[in-house]
Amino acid sequence: MLRGLVTAMRTLTILPVPGREADGMADALPWFPLAGGLTGLLVYGLSRGIGLVSGDWAGGAAATALVAGVLLTRGFHLDGLADWADGFGGGRDRAHTLAIMKDSRVGSFGVLAVLVVLLLKYVALLRLAGTGALHLIVPVFIVSRTVPVDLSVRLPYARPEGGTAAPFVEGARPFHRTAALLAALVLLLALSGWRGWVLLAVGMAASRLLGSWFRRRVGGVTGDLLGAACELVETGLLFACAAAGGWAPPFPGWRIFTI
Repeated sequence: MLRGLVTAMRTLTILPVPGREADGMADALPWFPLAGGLTGLLVYGLSRGIGLVSGDWAGGAAATALVAGVLLTRGFHLDGLADWADGFGGGRDRAHTLAIMKDSRVGSFGVLAVLVVLLLKYVALLRLAGTGALHLIVPVFIVSRTVPVDLSVRLPYARPEGGTAAPFVEGARPFHRTAALLAALVLLLALSGWRGWVLLAVGMAASRLLGSWFRRRVGGVTGDLLGAACELVETGLLFACAAAGGWAPPFPGWRIFTI
């Protein structure tokens, strides 16, 4: 049963998780929220550690969270974001868009997209660190990693020749999404209470909008689009939480992490 978690962690992070992988790649999908939560907890722990040793230096904590998030995910989602921006920004039609996204070279749209997202993340993390709400990294990671599950179940794989993410999308079934949503709901309730459910509702709404856009442009999803959706939702939620200020004080379950 835990083999799905092994596959999820190895897919979404660079962490050397021991154990055998799942027989089917799609069996990892219900574990995506937990994998996101564990990654977010590690990112938060590193940033919190910097804050403690530096006398609550908000800039250092924000920078640590940003860099840790990129390194732990090996920039996988940022790569998808860049390909999405190049393809959707420069593609004339479906075939041309998919061809651009498959090109390993990064164009101007991709560079701009990555720069904008990293800037927005840093500004948001800086605000969260300054207001004592940096713990929101964890529920945001849970929600953003649930989004690819929803998209994989609802949309077909856009490339007829297949691709890296094809086993996830082609093997995805409604019960994978149901299990992932239930896992996300439990984790979010335990960590953030009803506020976590608000984040999940917003994330799922964003997933529906992105899914409709992806279907219109290329007829489905690819690995790049799943990564881009994860990055866009993560950035949007972090920025929204930062803009809301102190709306989410630490949930009682966070006391052990907020010493």
